Amino acid sequence: MKSSGESIGEAAARFGLDTHVLRYWEDEGLLRPVRDGAGRRRYGDDDAVRIAVILRNKAAGLSLEQIRVLLDDDAPDRHRVLEEHVAELDRRAADIAQARAMTEHALRCRSHDITQCPRFRSHVADVLSGEARWLLLHTEPAGGPVGTPPPAGDGAN
Repeated sequence: MKSSGESIGEAAARFGLDTHVLRYWEDEGLLRPVRDGAGRRRYGDDDAVRIAVILRNKAAGLSLEQIRVLLDDDAPDRHRVLEEHVAELDRRAADIAQARAMTEHALRCRSHDITQCPRFRSHVADVLSGEARWLLLHTEPAGGPVGTPPPAGDGAN
């Protein structure tokens, strides 16, 4: 990277983004690139790290509001947001492990209709019994602001 930093076009291209994404993230308070004498944005090493942090955390399911809190060293609820996200990642990991076990069983199952196989059905017994509250929301990462309650209704479409 040049010592004067990258232009918005260079920074966007480096990360495979459109320039409007970086402008939006700046509007949202996630980025604070310096301006040169002509008022053009210049993205330095610290900005590149922030962009990488945003991208990695978006891929992990954090909302921009959660990422804003993560990047704000003065945010009073920073640890709460991170602890909630770790709990969500643990839940998603458990869901993935269950889905993997179910898929592996389906691969080995001799039953023509796997939904009729008692061992296969055991993988969804908690959903069938109502023990696992199964909503579409359950499978989608939360995209709303920090602390936003789930929408009213059952979440099924």
